[in-house]
Amino acid sequence: MKNVKILETDILIFGGGIAGLWTLGRLHQAGYRCLLLESGCIGGVQTPASQGIIHGGTKYALTGKLTGSSQAIRAMPGIWRDALAGHGELDLSAVRILSDHQYLWSTAGLVSRMAGFFAGKVMQSRIGEVEGENRPRLFQDTAFKGHVYRLEEPVLDVASLVEELFRQYGRYTLQVDWPDGIKFDVANQLVLLGDKGEKLQIRSRRTLLTAGAGNEALLRRLGLNQPAMQRRPLQMVMLRGKLPPLFAHCLGAGANPRLTITSYPLADGDHVWYLGGDIAEEGVDRSAQAQVSAAKRELQALMPWVDLSAVEWSTLEVDRAEPRQPGGKRPDNSYLEQLHDVMVAWPTKLAFAPRLAQQVIDRMQQDGIIPSKGELKIPEGWPRPPVTRLPWEQERQWF
Repeated sequence: MKNVKILETDILIFGGGIAGLWTLGRLHQAGYRCLLLESGCIGGVQTPASQGIIHGGTKYALTGKLTGSSQAIRAMPGIWRDALAGHGELDLSAVRILSDHQYLWSTAGLVSRMAGFFAGKVMQSRIGEVEGENRPRLFQDTAFKGHVYRLEEPVLDVASLVEELFRQYGRYTLQVDWPDGIKFDVANQLVLLGDKGEKLQIRSRRTLLTAGAGNEALLRRLGLNQPAMQRRPLQMVMLRGKLPPLFAHCLGAGANPRLTITSYPLADGDHVWYLGGDIAEEGVDRSAQAQVSAAKRELQALMPWVDLSAVEWSTLEVDRAEPRQPGGKRPDNSYLEQLHDVMVAWPTKLAFAPRLAQQVIDRMQQDGIIPSKGELKIPEGWPRPPVTRLPWEQERQWF
């Protein structure tokens, strides 16, 4: 064909969030010729909106029993720690760790009711109580009457994680104009259209969709109506100013944390607090101003000794995309389904990215697809996608 270049791959990935990036790295390590397409920014949409927590399942065992979520995710911190130390399945030794652990705290009203919970074998194996000067500075105040427990779950700088994966594997990515710049011939053969009339035909043995909410539109373009997707929205809260670093969950009356706080250092010495938990779940129908007001009341109730009078506030709407579950419940695990030559995936949580990548590799091997010989060489002139920025670095209204 005139003015058409051909690129042959073992697997073509749509979506450059953490799931797509980790899988891209693992596949290349396994010898597969792999290309990732991204229509927006590397880092995706849900990845930079996450709190960077590598969960080990403790927050899903707050009833004192091991749930499906807590058991499935329990091995993830170890896999990530190996990678962060430079001797895991990927080398993430250059990634910035914001904190190598988190805390769980209970308010005074929950101390007696939760005594049996913390004495249980399930929780004794996961956490340890900290007292006095070993506590975070915020919980050393004499006004604090609760208990504090340490969780061995790291918190990562998500921007650093994305940048490092892109540094290592970005040469195997292309930016695409969706949907106008893509023409599907069949599921595993498509044509990218350049802005000067050039064309790049990509032939792949498998196609992997890791585009989050974008999977829905991609499935339609491929003529598929399954698997079905669900959306579970959040409205996160951000506050910035003279704040101490904190990485902690507050115990609530139910199975989920009442409040989850992670923090991020800014160049001027200030910090951003990024709030999730029940406040984000329950605030989806509030206006931004109403959600900020609710967050102020919550922090005043939980930390009345902390002066928040000089901080700025903002919110972030997050649309979590997941495989549809009965009753819209949260999935317990990463998800992968294969329809003919198309694999559809949702990691469901940042921490599950390694598990999902292994599922993809296992499926390729089960199907008898062995790596093609030779390096993937992308023709010159095709653009690479930009790297995402964190939510508080983007233009937004602050109150």
